Parts: sequence; structure tokens; C-alpha cells
Amino acid sequence: MPPPPAHQQVFVLQRVQPALLGLMDGSVSTLAPLFAAAELTGDSHKAFLLGTAASLGAGISMGLAEALSDDGAVSGRGSPVIRGAITGAATALGGMMHTLPFLLPHIRVALYLAYAVVFVELVTIAYIRWHYMRSSLGRTVVQVIVGGLIVFCVGLFLGHIGAGM
Repeated sequence: MPPPPAHQQVFVLQRVQPALLGLMDGSVSTLAPLFAAAELTGDSHKAFLLGTAASLGAGISMGLAEALSDDGAVSGRGSPVIRGAITGAATALGGMMHTLPFLLPHIRVALYLAYAVVFVELVTIAYIRWHYMRSSLGRTVVQVIVGGLIVFCVGLFLGHIGAGM
């Protein structure tokens, strides 16, 4: 496969990669606390508030980390402020997508809808990795979905343990 044109490489390096990093982190890092809280409290509103706090906190943290990690001069990764904003926004978005179902008052309905949203998130991440990063589709799907499922299961497991106490 021939290498992509230089302008496409710059776009991937400076825009897609920071967005993918944020989306992956937001989607995966908020799973365990959100689903643990939902299982532990049995309360959609409390789960929503925790998911929102985790999503926004992760977005701020990841945005700052990306912006402060490299000024772009040596790596060619572009403006640290733009990369940080992209990463931060994508992280918050990744966490909020599966948090929004908890606006529903019925916890079981919210959980089932959130499960479906998580699946769509993970498939979307796999598609972006395949399309822009030229990763093997099969390997990408397995890596993203298996990784996400591990974190998801940790959250459910800890929520069940806590609810049983």
C-alpha cells in the first residue's frame, strides 16, 4: 500500500490522532466508574452525575496532558493548544455518550441503552483506527472491543460487589 499524501499525514497526525486518543480514553476510562456507580447506587441520576464528572474531569486532564506534552516543533504534531482542545473535547465526548442514557429515570433501561452506546462507541473507534491509521480491521476490532469489555466488566464486577455489601 503506498504511503498517504503529505497533507493527509499531517491531518492524521495533528487532528485525527489527538481526537482518537481522546475518544478512546473518554470511552474506556469512564466505563468502570460509571457502571460501578449505576450498579452500586441503582440510581440513574447519581450515575449520570458521576459519569458527567468523570467525563469532564477526564476531558480537562487529557486536554492539558496533550497540550503540555509537546510543543509540536520537533515532532511536527502541530499546535499544542489545538491538539489539547481536540483531545480534551473528544475525551469528554467519549465519556458523555454512554453517560447520557442515565438521564432516563429507570436504571435498567438506562443501563441497557448505555450498553448499546458503548458497543457503538467501540465499533466507531475501531473504524477510525482502520480508516485513518490503516490498522488491520480484524485486529483493531478485537483490540478495542476486548479492551473496552475488560474495563466494562471491572466496573460491573465492582458495582455488584459494592451493592452486595
